[in-house]
Amino acid sequence: MPHWLVIDLEATTDDGGWPVTEMEIIEIGATLVTRQGREVDHFQRFVRPLRRPLLTPFCRELTHITQAQIDAASPLAEVWPLFERWLGQHASRLEGWASWGDYDRRQLEQEWRDQPLHSLLRQVPHINLKQRFAKARRLERPLGLNGALQLAGMQFNGQQHRALEDARNTARLLPLILPA
Repeated sequence: MPHWLVIDLEATTDDGGWPVTEMEIIEIGATLVTRQGREVDHFQRFVRPLRRPLLTPFCRELTHITQAQIDAASPLAEVWPLFERWLGQHASRLEGWASWGDYDRRQLEQEWRDQPLHSLLRQVPHINLKQRFAKARRLERPLGLNGALQLAGMQFNGQQHRALEDARNTARLLPLILPA
């Protein structure tokens, strides 16, 4: 049975917003699901940023991630191989990967280049579920994850702006977008 990987990243930011080139990943959340959205496995890790190791008050408030959690985490160069090892056990069944919007894909591609890091995801198609959902629902403009869930008659489960919860909620919309 083919599986889809839904990834969500949390990153350093401030209330003015930073360009992707300034942001650093602080949490990786991924859920591996069937086309029906049923979770098969998941991955979650905090990541210690190197350029700006102190989280802004805005970032801490938004994500509910503490400075202590980040201080105790390993940098991306150590966390990413753990993710790849986890993903590797599912690679033969992986049909594609998805994220809500294009930020996560762009952030990962930048990190893969800058670090440089190997990724199985480079050989797997990515879909932007935010755009696909908007197109499927014939919306004038794409919605945020919470708005899309509400439009689909669902409530957000868990804490918003936490990587694994965001990925799991995004995965709930996958069956509405992918053909059966």
